[in-house]
Amino acid sequence: MINMMKKLQGSLLKSGTLLAATLVLSVALWPQASAGVEPIKVGVTVSLSGQYAAPGSEELQGIQMWAHDLNARGALLGRPVDIVYYDDKSDADTSAALYERLISEDKVDLLLGPYSSGLTLAASRVADKNNFPMVATGASSPDIWSWGNKNIFQVDTPADTYVNLVITSAKKAGLSTIALLYEGSDFPRQVAEGVRAQAARQGLEIVFDEEYAQGNRDFSSIVERVRAKKPDVLIGGTYLDDSIAIMKQVKKSGLSPKAIVFTVGPALPEFGDALGPDADGVLGVVAWMASAHMPMALDFAFRFHEHYGETASVYAAYGYGAGQVLEAGVRLAGSLAKDDIRMQLDHMKFRSILGGYEVDDTGKQLAKDTYVMQWQHGERRLVLPRQLRDSPIEYPFKPWSER
Repeated sequence: MINMMKKLQGSLLKSGTLLAATLVLSVALWPQASAGVEPIKVGVTVSLSGQYAAPGSEELQGIQMWAHDLNARGALLGRPVDIVYYDDKSDADTSAALYERLISEDKVDLLLGPYSSGLTLAASRVADKNNFPMVATGASSPDIWSWGNKNIFQVDTPADTYVNLVITSAKKAGLSTIALLYEGSDFPRQVAEGVRAQAARQGLEIVFDEEYAQGNRDFSSIVERVRAKKPDVLIGGTYLDDSIAIMKQVKKSGLSPKAIVFTVGPALPEFGDALGPDADGVLGVVAWMASAHMPMALDFAFRFHEHYGETASVYAAYGYGAGQVLEAGVRLAGSLAKDDIRMQLDHMKFRSILGGYEVDDTGKQLAKDTYVMQWQHGERRLVLPRQLRDSPIEYPFKPWSER
């Protein structure tokens, strides 16, 4: 572990990114928090119930671990950090109301965003109204950064580029047709827009393109219509529960395209728990994985398991990485002045556990790529891009009749 951290420190120093190097220096360089000093309060709403409870809970674990690590190192501006959070119940209006409470009643010093694009869009409007900079966590819809808000900063990959690597790889594999289905909410809709654009660029035909209602779990009719089109690739703009429900119907109908790809769902262990061996072969688009080929990933995954007794997911990395970006902005600003923090978040270049951070003048991410994982023999394995993979991709998807 010590040798790993030394290598990471050396690579960061070579990169020329001052703060990224600074964040892995020894504890002795940090000002220590004095006893009795008022903590810096970081406010966030998290989905501990409702549709996003699984990723939301894991994201909170990442945020809390970031605060734990920061306090163990010493302090932030000579003060410890406390996380002030509320359950937003996976509801945008609830999240927005709770951010008002965090700002006006709890008097938090810093803000992290909630999970999901829909909730983040609502929360970001509250942040902008109060001229309060917010670092988004798991949010990627371009709509969040399209209306002139100067107080929301993205760590995730923009949703309209999320599936580009999958489609490019499908083209190289000689596939030519795509069936696209997606939930009728912000993030999946933007994923769908990106699929259409990338498919057109790569010369693939979309033979099925349909939105389904948020909360829908009956996919019998949709899957039968997809089956009639005989697509090479099935792409779903999904979350967890809908991706599981779709896969159950895919098996029931005997639909066996050459590749099945979902967003969000496959990255969670609950996907495999629900489907068992039927998850094998399914591809998932992810922003992070605990892979030996991703900087800092194994160290983070090891410490996360030691801390929680669980395997770290991308959602934990969202929380931890967003905390790191916020911390970097504060350290560079040298104060809690919102204008100073905003300026640093707007201009700095950084590498967190999640990956690169650099934003345009709207706060939209420029430096973050996505990756592709696959369920193989009951485990999640990184398969794309090739230079980072833990395992070769298992292709094509094994037909149900041969399982």
